[in-house]
Amino acid sequence: MSASSGMTTQSLRYCAPNRDAVLSEALIEERWYAAYTCANHEKCVAAELRARNVEHFLPLYTSVRRWRDRRVQLELPLFPGYVFARLALRNRLHVLQVPSVVRLVGFNGLPTALPEEEMEILRSGLTERLRAEPHPFLTVGQRVRITAGPFAGLHGVLRRKKGKLRVVVSLSLVQRSIAVDVDSSDVLPLI
Repeated sequence: MSASSGMTTQSLRYCAPNRDAVLSEALIEERWYAAYTCANHEKCVAAELRARNVEHFLPLYTSVRRWRDRRVQLELPLFPGYVFARLALRNRLHVLQVPSVVRLVGFNGLPTALPEEEMEILRSGLTERLRAEPHPFLTVGQRVRITAGPFAGLHGVLRRKKGKLRVVVSLSLVQRSIAVDVDSSDVLPLI
C-alpha cells in the first residue's frame, strides 16, 4: 500500500475486525431482510420463495377498483416493490437468484436486517385482518407509540382520516408506510 493513500495496514487491521464480526454473525443467524423487486412482481417473487422453502412475508390488502363495467376487488401488496425474507446471509443467493428480485436492501453494499420485534409485531398484527393500507412515507407530524391492540409497541405518526384516528407506521429501511386505524386511548405521544 502506498504512503500517499493515507491509510496504513495497521488502520485496516483496526477497522476489519468489527465489520468481520458483524458479517460472521449475520452469515449464520437468520434475520428478516427486505428484498426489492421489479414493479408488480411481488406475488411472483413470493411464490418462487415458497417453492424454494425460504421463509417470507408478503402483506396484502384488499382494494376495490371501479372499472367501466364493474367493480373489482384486488389484493395488492401493502409495501409495493418489497417482499420480506427471513434468512442467514450465507443463504442470500436463494433469494437473489429469484427472477424479479433486484437486491436485498441495505447500506454500503451490505444487506441490512430489519428489526426483529418490528417484523413480528407487523406479522401478528396483520393476521388479525385489521384494516391497513399503504400510505405515503412521512417524516413530519406528531410521533406516537401504540400502547394497546395488535400493533402495540410500534411507533408512528398520528393522522386523522374521516373523523377516525390513524397511525402511520413507517419502515425506514424500505421507505414505505402503512396507515392503521386506532382508538384514541391506544396511543401515547413520544417525547
